[in-house]
Amino acid sequence: MKRRLLLSSLLAAPLAARAGAQVEEPLADSMRSALSASIAQSAPPRPKFEVGQDNERLAYLLWLSTMSERLKKKKTETQIRIEFLETVWYEAKRAGLEPSLVLGLVQVESGFRKYAISIAGARGYMQVMPFWAKLIGDGDAARLFHMQSNLRFGCVILRHYLDLEKGDMYMALGRYNGSRGKPEYPNMVFAARRQWLLPGEK
Repeated sequence: MKRRLLLSSLLAAPLAARAGAQVEEPLADSMRSALSASIAQSAPPRPKFEVGQDNERLAYLLWLSTMSERLKKKKTETQIRIEFLETVWYEAKRAGLEPSLVLGLVQVESGFRKYAISIAGARGYMQVMPFWAKLIGDGDAARLFHMQSNLRFGCVILRHYLDLEKGDMYMALGRYNGSRGKPEYPNMVFAARRQWLLPGEK
């Protein structure tokens, strides 16, 4: 019953951006350089499958088709929806994250709104705080409203937090939201993630 209430509240009230205030923490020069390089690398969001990777290609196409159908109410224009999903898949995989988790995080953070801004000033789909643009980007916080830039920053930052927390996603999500150690935010993201799993996935 509690799970059902949580799920219905997630679906009913995505208008307000839910981001907390990610804490600006000092980074070692080597870490800053590594994160900056990860942000700066440009690559097309569409995956390329080599000869002999037919199963991987079919799995990706199934994922893309299924998620596109589920996202129709949030993003009605087909081309924009497909480009968004292609980019989520690419950036999630690039950062070693589950696309379903990233979609769940986007749902909780911004309700899939590209130009969402939280009270704390976090921006875009993954509600990235502007200090990250200065810390590991080129300083232009307006780029956080660009789809691929926002998704790349968000995935790189979550991966960074996951590494800091030694693989503990619960704690990494708390860090991402600025509520480390509190259950509300990680539980919301995990609940939202379940809506973006393929049949048979856990």
